[in-house]
Amino acid sequence: MTSEPTPPRSRPRAVTRTDVARYAGVSTAVVSHVVNGGPKKVSEATARRVREAVDHLGYRPNRTARALSLGSTSTLGLVVGDTTNPFFAEYTRELQQAAAEQGYALLMTAGGPGPDSALRAMLDLCDRQIDGLIVARATAMGRLDELRRRGARQRLVIIDAAAPVAGYAAVGPDAADGMAQAVGHLLGVHGHGRVALVIGESVDPDADRREAGWQRAHADQGRTPGLVSRTGFTREGGYRAGLELLSRADRPSAVVTSSDLQAIGLLTAAGELRLRVPEDVAVVSFDGTEETRFTSPPLTTVRQPVAVMATEAIDLLVHRRTPAHETFPMDLVVRRSCGCPHPLRPT
Repeated sequence: MTSEPTPPRSRPRAVTRTDVARYAGVSTAVVSHVVNGGPKKVSEATARRVREAVDHLGYRPNRTARALSLGSTSTLGLVVGDTTNPFFAEYTRELQQAAAEQGYALLMTAGGPGPDSALRAMLDLCDRQIDGLIVARATAMGRLDELRRRGARQRLVIIDAAAPVAGYAAVGPDAADGMAQAVGHLLGVHGHGRVALVIGESVDPDADRREAGWQRAHADQGRTPGLVSRTGFTREGGYRAGLELLSRADRPSAVVTSSDLQAIGLLTAAGELRLRVPEDVAVVSFDGTEETRFTSPPLTTVRQPVAVMATEAIDLLVHRRTPAHETFPMDLVVRRSCGCPHPLRPT
């Protein structure tokens, strides 16, 4: 004896605006005015009935239909190169909050494997009819012309941009001054003769500006710049640079890194070489992410004003301001790794 196959369950019918209007005893236009906050005013008593109907029936507005009606999806896109980097994780959080305060959602993606992955990610977001696109500078460069050639017309803002990008709005830190603060602290306060630099292996010095700040700080104090190690902006990169620099006979007494992740890797290398930080080698990092509070010892760092830069990036997109390059000052956060006294709690 065989049983009859169970027919597939049909999906429940979605609650519509008409259902809400019928339940509340109003027109569909009134429901639309309440749900969308206008354009016409509705009495508080009527609005309360509509909201109660929405809650009772579980109504969810059709955002696609609304987007077609208004010509806007109220959605912005974000593409960064490495979502595992704490700096971009913190930046993304601040961008999401700033977008929400302006009534926008933020869709984020990162380029996957392959040389064209970042471009595909940007095009994919644009195909979803986002209202604007935010792209990290390292991800954007070399791809902007092709993005336009393929028909993407959304407004675009470039973040993590220490230097202007011709024709585009860009937001970034005053990286040269930030790095000069870090090096100047080691030279002037702690009396180091020169400071070694760990920096990215493929950066454009004119666009990156961190190396320029390192050079300027030495020049300001009449010193010859220290050694340079070029490596990836990663923990592994910092670890390799640390082994290279700290194993030398002329080992530097102080090192600045161009990212927090590099500094964390360098701390590991110093530990393996049985060098004490800061007694044997002082370390200062760049970015100022939360991770630097909890290293051993806690890292002195120059902090990027991520929340302020995120608000500016969203404002440039939403209010369609004239493209410009906006830079923001960085702050030196003093902790134990440079040789200053240890605070009572992480700062």
